[in-house]
Amino acid sequence: MTASHAQVRLQQMLHAPLLPTLVRLATPNVMGLFAMTIVIGYDGYILGRLGADALAGIALVFPLSMLMVQMSAGGIGGATTAAVARALGAGRAGDASRLAQQALLIALLMAALFMLALLGVGRGIFSSMGGRGAALEAALAYSNVLFSGAVVIWFTNVLAAVVRGAGNMLLPSVLMLGTAVLHLVLCPLLVFGWGPVPALGVAGAAVSTLVVNGASALVMLAHLLRRDGAVQLQHSPWRLHGPSLRDILRVGLPASLSPVISNASIAVATAFVGSFGTAALAGYGVAARLEYILVPIAFGFGTALTAMVATNMGAGQSARAVRVAWVGGAVVAAITGAIGVVTAMAPALWMNLFTTDAEVLGFGGRYLNIVGGCYAFFGLGLALFFASQGAGRMFWPLAGSMARLVILVLGGWLCVHVFQTSATGLFAVVALSLVVYGSTIAIAIRLGSWTR
Repeated sequence: MTASHAQVRLQQMLHAPLLPTLVRLATPNVMGLFAMTIVIGYDGYILGRLGADALAGIALVFPLSMLMVQMSAGGIGGATTAAVARALGAGRAGDASRLAQQALLIALLMAALFMLALLGVGRGIFSSMGGRGAALEAALAYSNVLFSGAVVIWFTNVLAAVVRGAGNMLLPSVLMLGTAVLHLVLCPLLVFGWGPVPALGVAGAAVSTLVVNGASALVMLAHLLRRDGAVQLQHSPWRLHGPSLRDILRVGLPASLSPVISNASIAVATAFVGSFGTAALAGYGVAARLEYILVPIAFGFGTALTAMVATNMGAGQSARAVRVAWVGGAVVAAITGAIGVVTAMAPALWMNLFTTDAEVLGFGGRYLNIVGGCYAFFGLGLALFFASQGAGRMFWPLAGSMARLVILVLGGWLCVHVFQTSATGLFAVVALSLVVYGSTIAIAIRLGSWTR
């Protein structure tokens, strides 16, 4: 993207009609993230063919690998997109380039922390999560390869964030689609082997992930090294720059806490549901899986919201930035809410895809009957979370996430240990937590938290 093209994109975000611009920017993101969702399911299918131990081993690694992706893409990555877009919106191209450099230095540090932690005490972590025998060894085989190359994952996601901050949503999404296709071919080749290519087993899936991400990172690096680009990594010498680091970390650190809190909320809900028996846990697991389909939708629109809000805030157009947030929040809430209402009214449409067990279907159906109707608030909260990154205002999104966790902890404890309600009572607590999450952020923005 040349500098003139970047100016066109900038003017569109500052002056073009909000909804068409948002949809145009978000569409490639949603498509790219949909490809990533397919890859996650595909890895489970391929590794499942190696046996139950391999599948169990990957299940142990998955929460930590997803935490790394969420922190690099949504936490530090989202803060990077916002900081770069604000600088460009204010006409400070040199600062935008310096911010991109600092973001990559942060990525290098965070990758080193993940690598040292998982290579150093990975066995202890996976053992504490229940890993034993062959499943534990499978987890280590995958984890040791993946986290040895943590810098590849971090650089890929942060480089994509820089490109999005410059207004180019298409390139990262095209690369996500392309690398997904490459992974579909390379993963089984490395896992099972063929001809001169040896079978690497579980580790082969991790190698494939690193290879395809590395290819994507190289393309984006070449794009950002162009001298006619809106952001130029070679603009100034590579050294730490305090103000730029603070600009990223004041948003990136709170944003990185959000996935930690979200995963804690899921763990708490799962633990309480487990007290109602195996069938309840299985039904909840299948029903709640639908929420993983909603997240890419919110993330796809959310990355566009981050860039649009940040660009307008940087240009001093705070009123338009707030309108962008409300338009994006309404679109995401409408989409996720529609999906939730349909599944609440007809949960079998989703549940029957995974099981025929009557008891499991009963618990899962009851969950969707109650919680599905609140998915609009879940989508609204996620969309406004990304918009708040663009505004550089992260207190209330973090407060909303904490409120969700507190409600689940206290409400779940009351349902299970004090009032000893049925699973229906616990599912109502989950629904309430989503309503409070979305409403907290929305009310704060409505009362002027961005403009005070």
